[in-house]
Amino acid sequence: MIEGLKFDEKGLITAVVQHAQSKEVLTVAYMNEESLQKTIESGETWFFSRSRNELWHKGETSGNTQKVVSIKADCDKDALVVEVLPTGPACHNGTTSCFTETIAEKQSVGSVDIIHELVEVIRQREIDMPEGAYTTYLFDKGIDKICKKVGEEATEVVIGAKNRDAEEVKWEAADLIYHLLVLLQEQKIDVYDVLGVLKSRHEEKRASTKS
Repeated sequence: MIEGLKFDEKGLITAVVQHAQSKEVLTVAYMNEESLQKTIESGETWFFSRSRNELWHKGETSGNTQKVVSIKADCDKDALVVEVLPTGPACHNGTTSCFTETIAEKQSVGSVDIIHELVEVIRQREIDMPEGAYTTYLFDKGIDKICKKVGEEATEVVIGAKNRDAEEVKWEAADLIYHLLVLLQEQKIDVYDVLGVLKSRHEEKRASTKS
């Protein structure tokens, strides 16, 4: 893989670091052949600092390491996407991502990264149990209430679908997903493990169709 990559005249290649689960872009850095090899061998990200002219291991001093899930090259072999599971903020400013400043936004669109945000909010709600929060109310009432709400919202989705009411389906489906995430948190089941089941099923079916 490394032999086929196109490093620039300084021996560097751009590495876009992306959260393997939320797909959020965390940072953009540079690798040379040595840092890429160290990344592959260690399973954690290593980069090349252009300002210090040396290799650096992400999280070596801060503890905010990045466990590598996959490394992909683009079609021209001159850029990489490194998917990671971070143990802390990616940015030296202490933020999850280095990309926090919005320059322009033409319209608001839905994205799967909201799942990651909701999971974190729900998890923190269970810890802090802030008074007046609806999620606190659900955790306080317990599993029976949470299960009841999941059932109710699933029924509302079905009713909306039977009525061919797209707006109702969207709103009720959003409610269902939220309550399902609360249920998963109550059961201490990682939503990404659920997505992993879907992925493995898909891969099995894809493999069976090729055989």
